[in-house]
Amino acid sequence: MISEGERIILIDEEGRKYLVQVSQQKLHTKFGVIDLAETIGMEPGTRIKSHLGKDFIVLRPSIADFLQKLRRVPQIMLPKDAGQIVAHTGVGPGSRVVDAGAGSGALSIFLGNLVRPTGWVVSYEVREDFAKIAEENIRTAGLADVVKVKNKDIYQGIDESELDLVTLDLPQPELVLPHAQRALKPGGYLAAFTPCVEHLQRLYREFAKFSFTNISTIECLVREIEVRANCTRPSTRMIAHTGYLTFARRV
Repeated sequence: MISEGERIILIDEEGRKYLVQVSQQKLHTKFGVIDLAETIGMEPGTRIKSHLGKDFIVLRPSIADFLQKLRRVPQIMLPKDAGQIVAHTGVGPGSRVVDAGAGSGALSIFLGNLVRPTGWVVSYEVREDFAKIAEENIRTAGLADVVKVKNKDIYQGIDESELDLVTLDLPQPELVLPHAQRALKPGGYLAAFTPCVEHLQRLYREFAKFSFTNISTIECLVREIEVRANCTRPSTRMIAHTGYLTFARRV
């Protein structure tokens, strides 16, 4: 049952989502006002009506819901790219991860949800204001015991060792290669997100100086399919280029 103080997702008749904390407050929407206290004791999947008689579905939020609704300052890594990191590196329960360039904490949250209960993520962020926002988002997602934020410049070094994965979303990921080589365990993965070809070329030039193998780069494009009774077709809009994902293993 839903309890006071926990976070829930309300979904309106148009599919719009509202991430809210259950309290004695009221939620004002275009479909009317919801008394959040009425959700206390409800089972997930129950429908609640606004004062205008409009239905809202009550659900517990998934990590995808948190990522969609978290407070953003810099652009976050999208699920299409975060999912590729998981698919290529096999990160999972028990994995030890360093995520550099935390930003709003989206990738750290995504990875933290996968490595728990026995693994952990340490998220490096050089900007103090971004680090505070990342910590706030991580707490909101319920992962503060798994994901820790360090307000530190990873160009100066990595404190952790025997890592399974190092992820880099930074202007100069090549500068972290010597630190990543020391911090990763043999067979551990490095995953770097670079927005432009020039960044990618610099990264590849530096790889030759260090002990990495199986180096590859991909780009992930996502296009939704519009399904209608008599006309199913690809959408004319799509999530196209966001960046290049480069993977390498430490030897």
